[in-house]
Amino acid sequence: MAITPIGERVLIKPYRQDEKTKGGIYIPESAKEKKKQGTVIAAGTFKDGKELPVKPGDIIIYGGYSQEEVEFEKEDFIIVEFKNIVAKVQ
Repeated sequence: MAITPIGERVLIKPYRQDEKTKGGIYIPESAKEKKKQGTVIAAGTFKDGKELPVKPGDIIIYGGYSQEEVEFEKEDFIIVEFKNIVAKVQ
């Protein structure tokens, strides 16, 4: 079973944030700064059927507040609209 985004959406595996600092102090969830970076797992298509310019394995930076958090097979993923992807890391 797999998740396939429909339309101009991208499925991302977000990078995990450190649970504690280098000095050993635990960071509470409310104080963590959300990193907006992750790895593309799957991508949908444009309305005309053309592929989006990102592919599985690409590392991307995304923005925006409109995102869907999904848990699938005990892993966390995020589905974002393609327009919210601001850069591809190479």
